Amino acid sequence: MIGDKVIVVTGATSGIGVLIARRLAAKGAIPVLCGRSEQRLAAAAASISGRCGSRRLDVTDNEAVQAVMDSVLREFGRIDVLINNAGFGLFKTFADSTVQEFESMMDTNYMGLVRCTKAVLPSMLDNRSGHIINIASLAGKLATPKSSGYSASKHAVVGLTDALRQEVRGRGIFVSAVNPGPIDTPFFDQADPDGSYVKNVSWLMLKPEKVADRIVHLVEKPRAELDLPWLAAAGARLYRLFPRLADRIAGPMLNKK
Repeated sequence: MIGDKVIVVTGATSGIGVLIARRLAAKGAIPVLCGRSEQRLAAAAASISGRCGSRRLDVTDNEAVQAVMDSVLREFGRIDVLINNAGFGLFKTFADSTVQEFESMMDTNYMGLVRCTKAVLPSMLDNRSGHIINIASLAGKLATPKSSGYSASKHAVVGLTDALRQEVRGRGIFVSAVNPGPIDTPFFDQADPDGSYVKNVSWLMLKPEKVADRIVHLVEKPRAELDLPWLAAAGARLYRLFPRLADRIAGPMLNKK
């Protein structure tokens, strides 16, 4: 049951983050929205029907992450669920990408998740209760051209999620990875500024409302992984089983950026 659960959502000022928060509040939960922009954060919080919290948060700032999570624990008494949703991508070839761009994606997409989880996990262990949901990506299982930096960061998220799940088994804590394909959100304003990738994969694009609904259902009924959509998830599994064959057959179909 979701009712009265305190649920921290990072990257909650737009896209699936704010949609998740709205749906959680509609079910009686207390979402705590976190994001970098005060203006967008205020607008997102104002769109929530029901009790909620909001915190300005830059997940790349070690001290800020700890301070924010501590303040949530002081105000609400606990954090039942952490949804690590903050992240961004840049679709460029490896040769055209700078070291700083690789560092920035890893710092936000992976280390930001590490910082938030480190700040929340001790209280969950003390309470022997909690759920950590890491929004990864199918890119963390199936890399494609022009996504080396982004895919690497999401591979790291999947690996951490799998390891942490095993470490906390039997201690009352669930750990889940959500691996969606492309979602029709403002993510692509930065990742794909000319819109070519979005145009090429429009038939595969997920509706953000559907993804948000599935994640809320995951809060209600925890499981290890949630892969979306099923067709892309099946393709990722086949690729891992037969990488050389898949490179020959599916390689041109994966080069859409």
